[in-house]
Amino acid sequence: MDKMNRYRELIKRLMSHYVEIDNRRLPPGIEHLLIMDEERDHYIWLNLGWSERKRLNTATMYVRLKEGKIWIEEDWTDFGLANELVREGVPKEDIVLAFHAPELRPYTEFAAA
Repeated sequence: MDKMNRYRELIKRLMSHYVEIDNRRLPPGIEHLLIMDEERDHYIWLNLGWSERKRLNTATMYVRLKEGKIWIEEDWTDFGLANELVREGVPKEDIVLAFHAPELRPYTEFAAA
């Protein structure tokens, strides 16, 4: 399996697992949706519904594959997807923490872009 296909499968497996766990403690009126666009390499964990008479429409996690790397655009989890990817054998130079400003990325231990 080539690198990008391996990354796709890894992202799908990890995100599916996280959503499955989080679905066990969902408050009433909230749905966790996992949206996977494999053709364009976008993977989104979306929270949708109503809570205390307010509309909820937020992304807990948004990951995309771009330029041969995994770009983590949003990650509001406690565990941190980047750390999980490293544990799974993904080199840090293949992970971009895109939620950090471009000028700050060189100061992380991950890829700048």
